Amino acid sequence: MIGRRGILAGMAALAAASDARAQAAWPERPLRWIVGYPPGGASDAFARLIAAQMGPRLGQTVVVENRPGGGAVLASELVARAGADGYTWMHVDNGILTYNPALYTRLPYDPDRDFSGVGFIGRFPLFVVVRPNDPAGDFAALVAASRSRAPTYGTPAVASPHHLAMDLVKRRTGLAAEHVPYRGGPAAMQDLLAGNVDTVVIDTATGTPFIRDGRVRALCVMSEARSALFPNVPTLRELGHDAVAYGWQGMSVPAGTPAPVITRLAEEMVRAMTSADIARRLADLGIEYQPWTPAQFNAFVAQENAVWRPLIRDLGIRLDS
Repeated sequence: MIGRRGILAGMAALAAASDARAQAAWPERPLRWIVGYPPGGASDAFARLIAAQMGPRLGQTVVVENRPGGGAVLASELVARAGADGYTWMHVDNGILTYNPALYTRLPYDPDRDFSGVGFIGRFPLFVVVRPNDPAGDFAALVAASRSRAPTYGTPAVASPHHLAMDLVKRRTGLAAEHVPYRGGPAAMQDLLAGNVDTVVIDTATGTPFIRDGRVRALCVMSEARSALFPNVPTLRELGHDAVAYGWQGMSVPAGTPAPVITRLAEEMVRAMTSADIARRLADLGIEYQPWTPAQFNAFVAQENAVWRPLIRDLGIRLDS
């Protein structure tokens, strides 16, 4: 007779075989890509571009769902509680994975525990821009002028990468400046052109057309190296200031998603990101891409956490106080 141990072993073998068959057949139904921001922004645009490439290769439709609200906290909670089966994806960025645990006393999700990285979309260099007729001829002049009158600076939102990057810059350069948050980068840029704000911190995706057309003048870029699009704009590091910052985006799935599914998703994401169409769009906007594996993307996020979470807490920035 088969003992209890034999029955349990048989049941485990059947479960393992069932899981293997399910993973081999994956995906068997449409997939969801959750974006925690409204339609029309950079996150939404890239999710739709990449989904259009990945869907046909996976043999299923990828439905991009916009779930804006609360700094993408609502969308993050939705994905964190979804099944760990590879059918629900999360469009992630600095805020979702790195900033929010320091910005909120309580979060309904834990990015370190609830998500597993899949792939990287890109780093978005950040520029400090002024109007073409601004008397500050360079960044050093802006810092010097700020000692007598602190300029105002616009960003897309409170606690955006742009806002936190400028706080880092102020600490490391001696710049005095007063923050004016907007609802999105385009609104900040329009107010700059109208003369309602003195300077703006803008990412390359939104700022490139303005800089290229001469509607604004870039004083510096916060990236590690000069932008290929604007090689005449110095980095802050070149100017003697250790201040490097980017906006960045990627994709994650609920923790516990089977490793073979994550591997397949990561491979298809790299294929999409390196396709001629998307590679050209990245180059046109000056977005920095690396074909990282899930492990490399997770390591990058851990490095970002080590830099930005202590800074946010030290600055005392809270969004739920």
